[in-house]
Amino acid sequence: MASIDSTKEKPSGPPPKSIGPVADVGLRFLLFATALVAVIVMVTSKQSKLITLAPGFSIPFVAKFSQSPAFIYLVAALSVACLYSIITGVVSVLVLMKPGGSATKLQFHFVILDALLLGIMASATGAAGGVGYIGYKGNTHTQWRKVCDHFGSFCSHFAVSIFLSLISSITLLLLVWLSVYALSKKISKP
Repeated sequence: MASIDSTKEKPSGPPPKSIGPVADVGLRFLLFATALVAVIVMVTSKQSKLITLAPGFSIPFVAKFSQSPAFIYLVAALSVACLYSIITGVVSVLVLMKPGGSATKLQFHFVILDALLLGIMASATGAAGGVGYIGYKGNTHTQWRKVCDHFGSFCSHFAVSIFLSLISSITLLLLVWLSVYALSKKISKP
């Protein structure tokens, strides 16, 4: 009978690189794309309509994002997120290209800034979502009427923008988790 050699050769060469930095750059690009598209969709959300109050008497009404402070806050937060993702994405690519460099200090700063921006984005998304919900459903207790039955195009624009800003917030949460995980692996165990 032939004997089976159970010893396996260890692969020679450099150890495999972590996928963390590549995922970081990818998530920052996703943050840029979703924030940019959300800003463009929200800023272009304008609709005019003639509303008939009495026979032969119509008034033009315009719905646009700048009429709501919550939508302005969302556009400002998305713009900051877009700029932030460009800056941190470029820095992440430069660190990724740097041979043998340690990015521990940079990851620590990214965790703090990502968490700060996550709070801003989540609050802006929640505020805009609340205003959007009132516009979509109305509020019978306060006699606020729904406006989405009159301004359908405007409502679909802000709904898409709020959805994309939610994706941006989730992307920031993933970036925080990724950086915390990478930092936790670098902590020396006693």
